[in-house]
Amino acid sequence: MKRITIFLVSFFCSVCAAQERGDSALLWQRFQQPPADARPMMRWWWFGPAVVHEELDREIAAMKAGGFGGFEVQPVYALSTDDPSNGIVNTPYLSDPFLAALRHTSETARAAGMRMDVTLGSGWPFGGPHVPITEAAAEIRRMELPVPAGAATIGLPFMEAGERAVALFLDATRLPLTKESTVEVRPASQERKAYLFVAGRTGQQVKRAAVGAEGFVIDHISRAAVANHLTAVGDRLLGAFDAATKPYAMFSDSLESYGASWTDDLPQEFERRRGYDLLDHLPALFTEGSDGAPVRFDWARTLSELVDERYLKPINAWANQRGTRFRAQVYGLPPPTLSSNALVDLPEGEGADWRRFNSTRWATSAAHLYERGVVSSETWTWLHSPSWAATPLDMKVEVDRHFLQGVNQIIGHGWPYSPPQVAEPGWAFYAAAAFNDRNPWYPVMPAVTRYVHRVSAMLREGKPDSAVAIYLPTEDAFADMRPARASVNEEMRQRFQPNLIGQVLDAGHTFDFIDASAIAAGKLTHRLLILPGLTRIDPAAFERIAAWVHSGGQVIVAGGLPSSAGGLMDGAAGAQRVQQISRQLLEAESKQRIRVVAPESLGATLRSVLEPTVALTASDPAFGFIRRRLDNGYLYFIANTGQRPISTQARFAGDNGRGEWWDAVTGERRSAGSGNIAIHLAPYESKLLVFVEGLDQVERAAEHRLSPVLDLSKGWRVQAKGAAATPPQPGVSWADDPKLKHYSGSVTYQRSFALKQSDLGSETRLLLDFGTDTPLPDIRQDRPRALVEAPVRDAALVRVNGKEAGAVWMPPWRLDVTSLLRPGKNEIEVVVMNTAINALSARPPSKRLLELRYGARFKEEDWDKLQPPPSGLLRPVTLVRAAQ
Repeated sequence: MKRITIFLVSFFCSVCAAQERGDSALLWQRFQQPPADARPMMRWWWFGPAVVHEELDREIAAMKAGGFGGFEVQPVYALSTDDPSNGIVNTPYLSDPFLAALRHTSETARAAGMRMDVTLGSGWPFGGPHVPITEAAAEIRRMELPVPAGAATIGLPFMEAGERAVALFLDATRLPLTKESTVEVRPASQERKAYLFVAGRTGQQVKRAAVGAEGFVIDHISRAAVANHLTAVGDRLLGAFDAATKPYAMFSDSLESYGASWTDDLPQEFERRRGYDLLDHLPALFTEGSDGAPVRFDWARTLSELVDERYLKPINAWANQRGTRFRAQVYGLPPPTLSSNALVDLPEGEGADWRRFNSTRWATSAAHLYERGVVSSETWTWLHSPSWAATPLDMKVEVDRHFLQGVNQIIGHGWPYSPPQVAEPGWAFYAAAAFNDRNPWYPVMPAVTRYVHRVSAMLREGKPDSAVAIYLPTEDAFADMRPARASVNEEMRQRFQPNLIGQVLDAGHTFDFIDASAIAAGKLTHRLLILPGLTRIDPAAFERIAAWVHSGGQVIVAGGLPSSAGGLMDGAAGAQRVQQISRQLLEAESKQRIRVVAPESLGATLRSVLEPTVALTASDPAFGFIRRRLDNGYLYFIANTGQRPISTQARFAGDNGRGEWWDAVTGERRSAGSGNIAIHLAPYESKLLVFVEGLDQVERAAEHRLSPVLDLSKGWRVQAKGAAATPPQPGVSWADDPKLKHYSGSVTYQRSFALKQSDLGSETRLLLDFGTDTPLPDIRQDRPRALVEAPVRDAALVRVNGKEAGAVWMPPWRLDVTSLLRPGKNEIEVVVMNTAINALSARPPSKRLLELRYGARFKEEDWDKLQPPPSGLLRPVTLVRAAQ
């Protein structure tokens, strides 16, 4: 029997080992050849729309060639008046020709194996000519009415269509309203002020609407308005497709319904949910200070519930019933909460600042909590403005900051459709980088998207793995909200103590945000919870937190524990319950499960109570990481987000002694060893660190010493097709020549050189070195970009002896060409491409006639920065040897 037992144990161990080896091999295979659905996508702007089928087909092919896996069609404002003689005609939104273009695009995308999403409207927020005034975005506003001394009546102002007076207050007393135009009051000896509250309409028009899509923004918390939009726009859009070509998803951009704070039946809904008449308390919505906070809390909470019930849920159900999905940016005005993301199939964020609160971490946290395997982000929106200035390195700088927040589907912002007859570089969106194939450096795009594709695929492996959760002070946000700007996520930006998030990251942890609804749903599975100085908290969620602490969870309170439940409906009993739980939690302090600390001490306390996931020898705020838990190990994505190199050591939790570096740019892997693992990252460089069993052993990564082999700084044959002069040798910008100052395009550098057999030893690695970058000042920018002066402006493709050697577009600005070199004569060709800014700076576009025809629908951003930047090879080129 003992022999049989030993055999069975041995057998099962061998099966498990084989399984581990298989899983590891599959992981490496998926890294080398990632699944197609992890490719980045593009937001495709159709301006006008003035689109023709032939150009749609050409641009889809160009996207595919650039490595993109699909696109989201978003019709927006016109960029030309109708010009039939030049083949430009703006097709009205939802017209038969427009729907035919959608149908044709879907058929072409399907044939190309590409995903197609469609925006559920034109421009943003949703709206258009189908929206009557009674379904337009609604607001509550306060009007001040003077009441002269001795006056016995108050005259009421005229109400426009869609508006009505709902309450009148004088001397803090609500007066009855009738259909009369005046209200009788008791005269007083002094002048007074009455306040009339009007349920009206914001009047907001759809922003950046296509031709024929102009109109009011919908009331997002009105059942009738949302249903009307889905019928008039949604069903009309989906009518363009058959069952085989339906969009993968319908898309909703962020809610930007400014001033939205009401809906027609809000008083009835409020009383049903909160148990009292909101109209008796309307002044509280506009008062300063804390006196009106409980009413504001109940009002904002009601708005939030209605957004969930009348906008997010119905649209998601509508999409699913029609065989597609709902992808949505679930934040803005009116106010969804973090847990509102659970109501949509595909949550999406935006915002690259990974060390502060933003809507990207809001969306990824919800995706992690509610087990959404794919979470996207709108990326590159304001990258290196103005349009066309962004470089491949700029793209990587921002995309890495989204990856560090847990994003694993990139939606690039974006791809401007442009008729071929429009002068180069064609059309562009007013507020975004332009990444279509009319960008001079687009031939390098496949190298960029290959990197994005690999990392996106790896960040879908396993499960998210953060030990820390940070409670969002949603209850405090509700209580401080005002009708002018009712947004939870916007309130969050003001509610975290300075550097709270930075302290968590610098203590060696990643984190998820969490809110009361997620805690009530049992989603608090982390090891430690941070309460960031709350005043209010949901009592039911607080009770769950207390039970979690009792079972072993740990809490750090940055500031003080909450003392209020939030709303007027909760009353004194709710506050007493919160205070009781706070006292109970403090009793747990002796068990070292809860610590109340000063906000500035959060990081030090976190280090003392929770072993870091990543422990750097010396903390560096530019170093970032995120971890995924695999079935047989761990996967880390790490990045240098700064403009200076990082050279340090770190210990990684989950280190099994078999760490490997996987390079998503080159597709190579090297052993990382274990224990104190050496980390060497060039500016903006990133890597994957994998701890799994079963992979074949590979060479240990080592720091190489570089020594010169050949000086290639001179002797190049330089040419530029269509240029007015011959570009200079490497080391000088071609934009320094007045005749080439405004040249946007490519320049080809060619030369030959000889090598000896001894230069090509079997242990020798030879690299083309294009020089080093120079750091720029590290300043916060509204328009992010890579803060280095690069030696290659702005990207290059290299061929050696007639064979492709690769692309040069990021630090360390070197290319391994060992396998392509031979003894004797060698030929090298470097094709350098710059941006379109040089050409645009000579002739900024005019839109005088466009605005006369359609009005001023947008404002060009940062055109004052249209200066021709340096271009070409800006440092001497050398061939160097890498030796350990």
